[in-house]
Amino acid sequence: MMNSATEVTRRSQKMRHTATHLTTVARRLTAERGLNGFTVEEVCDEVDISRRTFFNYFPSKEDAIIGVQPEEDLRRFSDEFLARGSGGWATVVDDLVELVIAHFESAGVHTAEHAQLMSALEREPKLLFKFMGVTRERDRQAMALVAQRENVAVDDPRAEAALNVLSILLRSTGEHYLLSENTHDFSTLLHERLAAMRAVLAPESPRKGNP
Repeated sequence: MMNSATEVTRRSQKMRHTATHLTTVARRLTAERGLNGFTVEEVCDEVDISRRTFFNYFPSKEDAIIGVQPEEDLRRFSDEFLARGSGGWATVVDDLVELVIAHFESAGVHTAEHAQLMSALEREPKLLFKFMGVTRERDRQAMALVAQRENVAVDDPRAEAALNVLSILLRSTGEHYLLSENTHDFSTLLHERLAAMRAVLAPESPRKGNP
């Protein structure tokens, strides 16, 4: 008789396989036809599941393409960010950037399906920002998270500034990442833009002759 632990493991493996299959099909159809060129039912037919089962895995086509479960992903991101502890405001953006990169890579960007995902994102660039969690609701949640870790009010302007910086960096990185001539990975582009922003904002040494 199969023990309960084995049953749970096999059930979990089957669910991961189904979720991966859904994502693979959704990405391929997006690359071929665009987001509005296919239906959830078409994805379900290829994976051989019901429409109802599809929504047990993903709340929308967009989420199936991204291949992550937003609430679970946000919870893991939040736990990791808080676990790092406060290192002062200078470390907040660094930690956010590192965790965004980890999320980006763990969500399938550096797997065998890399080219397929890139094709889907090139066809529907707006999906890149959803992929990175750049939404008003995510920004609001992230700002509350920063405020919690740094022990300040949720409307503290420093928490808002940290998220604004991150949003600008992600938007610039995303735009360059999808350029056909781009040869750099997401991490390199994001770190380059973070360094450039710091170089611009860092106080310069006084010029000779200036007080």
